[in-house]
Amino acid sequence: MEIIGYIASILIGISLGLVGSGGSVLTVPVLVYLMNINPLLATTSSLFIVGSTSLVGGLRAYSKKMVAFKAVIEFGIPSIFSIFITRHYILPALPSHLFTIGSIVISKDMFLMIAFAIFMIAASVSMIRHKHKEPPPGQTGKQPARILSFIALGLFVGVITGFLGAGGGFLIIPSLVLFLKLPMKISIGTSLFIIGINSLLGFLFSLNQFEYNWPTLLTVTALAIAGIFIGSRFADKIPGISLRKGFGWFILAMGIYIIIKEGFIK
Repeated sequence: MEIIGYIASILIGISLGLVGSGGSVLTVPVLVYLMNINPLLATTSSLFIVGSTSLVGGLRAYSKKMVAFKAVIEFGIPSIFSIFITRHYILPALPSHLFTIGSIVISKDMFLMIAFAIFMIAASVSMIRHKHKEPPPGQTGKQPARILSFIALGLFVGVITGFLGAGGGFLIIPSLVLFLKLPMKISIGTSLFIIGINSLLGFLFSLNQFEYNWPTLLTVTALAIAGIFIGSRFADKIPGISLRKGFGWFILAMGIYIIIKEGFIK
């Protein structure tokens, strides 16, 4: 299964290179089901893998002048704050056994995986149904209400990143397009930078809480980084809407599988 896991690691980078999101929703299932890593440790390891891969993709986009650094700051600061609170205070405070439904004991690990599956399904619906449009010229999207909405989304994405080890790219990209009126290609590059910074900081906040299998972690990261270059090459040739919808259906299937496995197959 580990060999399949390493092959799947390339898909993590490909998804980030293609659509600027989706890498994290692949990483945790790969680590848990193919690498046999504990779910809580997997969410933390995912932060390192997705963060490193996304930052490489963000630097590649920067070399092509496709990163809006002002947006990185505006979105990044509130999300970094909520990542710190989530990783340092909320997640460690959760008990090993959360609650019981009938004869089913809901553990922290099970809750994390089911919550992650729900996140995957929400991401898939966004990818399948939402049609991103280029903003009309001359609009800046700097109205106070939109800025406040942007900050609130930054805080929310930080909680998702800290709690589930997910970058939240499916929320970041629409926010950049709709609230800051950035073109799609610049939104993808900016999203990668934000995901990279948020995820790596989330990993650093949890660095002393776990013992990591660094050979596996670095191998998966290296393969994902190779994948992001492959994905970026394909992204130049395949329509973005087709890519996003196809990946959305794949994520939807995986989310449903995780819920079935965690809830009914033991």
